[in-house]
Amino acid sequence: MNKLEISEIRKQFTIDRYTIDNICICYVGSEKEKKLITRDAFGSLPEEEMYKYLKFFKKALSGTVGKNLINLDFPLSEEMQDGKQELLLKLRDSRLDDDAVLESFYDRVIGNYEAPDKYCIIIMHAVYDIPGKSRNEELMDDLSDNVYDFTLTLISPVELRDGELGYDPENNRIGELTREWVLHDPDKAFLFPAFNDRTSDIHSVLYYSKKCEELQPDFIGSMFGADPPLTAGDQKDVFNMLVSSVCAEEGDVEVMKNIHDSLTDMIEENKDNPEPLIIGKSEVKKILSESGVSGEKLKDFDTHFDDIAGDEADIVVSNLPGVKKFNISTPDIDIRVNADFVDRVEARYVDGRQCIVIAVDDHVKVNGVDVRTLLPGSRDQGA
Repeated sequence: MNKLEISEIRKQFTIDRYTIDNICICYVGSEKEKKLITRDAFGSLPEEEMYKYLKFFKKALSGTVGKNLINLDFPLSEEMQDGKQELLLKLRDSRLDDDAVLESFYDRVIGNYEAPDKYCIIIMHAVYDIPGKSRNEELMDDLSDNVYDFTLTLISPVELRDGELGYDPENNRIGELTREWVLHDPDKAFLFPAFNDRTSDIHSVLYYSKKCEELQPDFIGSMFGADPPLTAGDQKDVFNMLVSSVCAEEGDVEVMKNIHDSLTDMIEENKDNPEPLIIGKSEVKKILSESGVSGEKLKDFDTHFDDIAGDEADIVVSNLPGVKKFNISTPDIDIRVNADFVDRVEARYVDGRQCIVIAVDDHVKVNGVDVRTLLPGSRDQGA
């Protein structure tokens, strides 16, 4: 799913547009026991509760594609009978009205989700009447000729809220109010089927993780049979390791500036594309080659890439370091340069020492205070 398709589904989670029919909840205790199981018609809930659930559903489809929101495909083996896909299909097709299917689903989640304490599994089912599009790409409800039948599952932690001071009407005094177990924003969630090309795609799932570095790969494998992608942090580390291992002594400041310029140019060219910009082995090799890395250094690139990232690893460009800021660090100094002004940075020898030189105009602040810069000829400028 891309950001436009995700946004289209998120927009359905409002009090005047929702098409949710059923909602089921399983409250799981700290010993992985099912403490409470409920099933309700969503429209029968008090309106204030509906608002809060709708807010949770929106949260489960928030973040960045390729970072918090991950597209996963079922392996072909998991689409066969008794594969991981089967239970999700039964859950959707039953409209959450089959106790045995729900029980099996809860057991799979509880058996594989790594939870520090209590949490709730929240499942909702909805049928979205997909509007058609006019010639100018506007959504038209009266052009609808397809429906999107889906479930959204949330896993939300439950924590004991700290008691706060307040008015206690029972005892007519100011004191500590009763502590309560509170449901927090979802930690994990998944939408099935995916809404790809604005239609139902039973071969894919959209997976959400509140913390992009904690995808829980074992949970992904157990629920969907899919290989988890590299996290955003892992993609950054892999790219840095590739550049370091391939460039070696050729990896000077100019090469890094060229790599940075290539990445920022790619992002600029892709800014109007709702799909995330993804690069693989061949694209990374091309970037390094065009940035000044010699053919001699690149002759073993494929081996380096396979060893470090895996031969089919994808890297989301927006996850890479320095695409918004150009960072230069020494053990004692950190410099951050806006991506639009990287050309002002140079490496020079000054008075026989290696230096990073940054061209500035007459407006410079030090610790928030305006200071004047050097005038030409006022001090030895070095070589």
